[in-house]
Amino acid sequence: MSKLCLECGDSFKGRTDKKFCSDLCRNVFNNRIKTATSEYYRTVNSSLRKNYKILEELTPEETAKASKTKLLQKGFNFSFYTNVYTTKKGTNYYYCYEYGYLPIDNDYYFLVKKKEEGK
Repeated sequence: MSKLCLECGDSFKGRTDKKFCSDLCRNVFNNRIKTATSEYYRTVNSSLRKNYKILEELTPEETAKASKTKLLQKGFNFSFYTNVYTTKKGTNYYYCYEYGYLPIDNDYYFLVKKKEEGK
């Protein structure tokens, strides 16, 4: 029984579950799928890395304060963070790894750095 290769469309013979005419076509097909998927991951990771560097720069001590304007000028993207910590009072801290921020009055943000456990 002859089948068509999923990558190049050529006809081939082989096992009933075979989908590609050659290893080259199989690799090209799978690499194309992987590239499309990993492009999104690269974009997200790039944004997280940039946010991390900005928070690290603006938080030389354990806490700091910064305006929304200053964060945006440096390229901060508020859509990307790694987790949210909700306090007992219901306040949400948005974290990018160990650096976090809390929206406060007048478009300002309270910046924090998590203390390392055991130190």
